[in-house]
Amino acid sequence: MSLDARYDTNGFDGRPSHTGGVLVVADQIRRAVETVIEGKPEVVRMALTVLLAEGHLLIEDIPGVGKTMLAKALGRAVDCSVQRVQFTPDLLPSDITGVSVYHQERHEFEFNPGPVFANIVLGDEINRASPKTQSALLECMEEMQVSVDGETRRLERPFMVIATQNPTDMEGTYPLPEAQRDRFMARISVGYPTPQAELDMIDTHGALSPLDGLAPVADTAEIRAMVAHVQTIHVAPGIRRYAVDLVSATRTAPELRLGASPRATLHLIRAARAYAALEGRAYVVPDDVQALAVPVLAHRLLLAPEAHMERRTTEHIVSDLVARLPIPGPR
Repeated sequence: MSLDARYDTNGFDGRPSHTGGVLVVADQIRRAVETVIEGKPEVVRMALTVLLAEGHLLIEDIPGVGKTMLAKALGRAVDCSVQRVQFTPDLLPSDITGVSVYHQERHEFEFNPGPVFANIVLGDEINRASPKTQSALLECMEEMQVSVDGETRRLERPFMVIATQNPTDMEGTYPLPEAQRDRFMARISVGYPTPQAELDMIDTHGALSPLDGLAPVADTAEIRAMVAHVQTIHVAPGIRRYAVDLVSATRTAPELRLGASPRATLHLIRAARAYAALEGRAYVVPDDVQALAVPVLAHRLLLAPEAHMERRTTEHIVSDLVARLPIPGPR
């Protein structure tokens, strides 16, 4: 028996036909997005993982590498409502959540929903707005609802916030508050394209936007069904303990002054389920957790002063913890 197969145990009734259906639709979405984002298969895969895990994605990189294009491509590939918010220093919380307007003719207030009432919300350059405005996303990202003027309104599933941000040392940026960062399931970096991908980009992006020819390949009903299946992916007790031990290790690491929260543990397991489904498995293996440790955990951590002086990064520290932590057995 292979090492991976040992985790498909404990009386779990895997549904390979459902897993195959997830793979078919996910592959269609992946191929559609990759017609726009060339040469970055791992970036596209991570975006799909977060979508199927019902999480939110933070894309951090320098300007011009395709952060916004990735978010738009994912929204175009799924036939759902997409809203874009350009974060600026003068943006107000009501510009995101919506506002009630009084109509004198009817003598009543009418709620005008903001851009957050969409399936996919693109927050462009989120760290150019003030922390007060950024906090307008806290409730909707965690509880799938918005409270305005004493009334709570539910958001439609699927709901995903894809936020882009420039490095915090660039002019005119604010660091994201810890509570805001913790609500993003994963943070990724697009990075520069390879020379060949950049050459291909000149041909495909030179005259027209590649988004113009991108047609939807899935709808919201299919995404909801895929999300429901991902939630049934089996996680063995040993894998659960492994995730808890990994997150706990960040809280005691001397290089860190702030470790990962219990929410990080839940996000790690949810993302691992989606990652396993995209691999065609009905169960999670340690490789899934290891592959997701850096994108899911690193952005939540704060370095100790000594680690700053040694030019360490939270990504390096998480990778070191993964290398040191024993790989669990299937039980």
